[in-house]
Amino acid sequence: MKSESAWNSHLPCIVLAASFAAAAVVLMTGLLITPAGAQVTIKMATPVPDGTSWATIIKEAAEKWKKISNGRVTVNIYWGSVSGDDPDVVRKMRLGTLHAGVLTSVGLAEIDKSVYALGVPMMYASYDEVYGVLEKMRPKLEVSIENKGFIVLNWVDGGWVRYFTQKPVATPDDLRKLKLFAWENDTDSIDIMKSLGFNPQPMPTAEIATALQTGRINAVPVSPQVAVISQYYNYAKNMTDLDWELLLGATVIDKRTWNKIPTDLHAPLLQVMQESGKKLRDEIRESGERDVAEMKKRGLNIVPVDAKARDAWVKVTESAYPKIRDRIVGAEAFDEAMKYRDEYRKGAGTVK
Repeated sequence: MKSESAWNSHLPCIVLAASFAAAAVVLMTGLLITPAGAQVTIKMATPVPDGTSWATIIKEAAEKWKKISNGRVTVNIYWGSVSGDDPDVVRKMRLGTLHAGVLTSVGLAEIDKSVYALGVPMMYASYDEVYGVLEKMRPKLEVSIENKGFIVLNWVDGGWVRYFTQKPVATPDDLRKLKLFAWENDTDSIDIMKSLGFNPQPMPTAEIATALQTGRINAVPVSPQVAVISQYYNYAKNMTDLDWELLLGATVIDKRTWNKIPTDLHAPLLQVMQESGKKLRDEIRESGERDVAEMKKRGLNIVPVDAKARDAWVKVTESAYPKIRDRIVGAEAFDEAMKYRDEYRKGAGTVK
């Protein structure tokens, strides 16, 4: 999971698996049906905490799977990253102790790092841009992931990553003065952050809240939706008003498990996943401004970023693109994503 996209998924974005709770909804559908109508239990991990609106959507999808399978399938959902961070979930899926998981780009990159092309910081200006590029890259990307033993059930996201900090951050120089969360063992991203003058502090995501309270870190990149769910904003009262990157993720199931499901059920199961994924994406898009407004009521300070400061962020991130391209994303995927983004902007008339 380590790579330059880490600079885009770790450095600037604690791609916080919680955000990718959204993808969980679909994965929960990853049922396994055995011959003769035997009862089957599917173990699925998600960073989404129980009791949230995202969890409700996941449970609804699970009920639909149960109905479609005539009660032959039971999905045991492990909420709130109790099964570990994304790399842990992927490892356990390969071992067979888990069968499915809701992953952020960090977890997906453990399978195929090309996914990082969709999360390069400051490369995309809107939801539509990201998903426009994804639609172009998705067929080849999903085939590559399948060839490595996993089936993508759907694509989701956790909102736009912003910096939540204990001191106001408007410019890259402001952030350089703080101790910034970094994914544990993500050496490539950590090296890149250091080369850009930042101060990364590697740790598991489970330690973020405590680290903010003790001063071990005082800055974390995460989406507003995740900040609300995790309550990080209680310990980092400033949010930089800059969309860093979209917290893209997906729900995947181990191919061995998927192949045990009767083929005549594949289409209806996938249909449920697509519908659940759309419902999650809509919920996440709508919740962004609402969650920011709620946090403001509770004392969150929104730090404005003017044109000059934004240019500084663009300059810093783009200076890291060569390393991201070569060490993290891979040259082919990076160039492909950039090409499709430019084509999208030309066709849609968007301006960066």
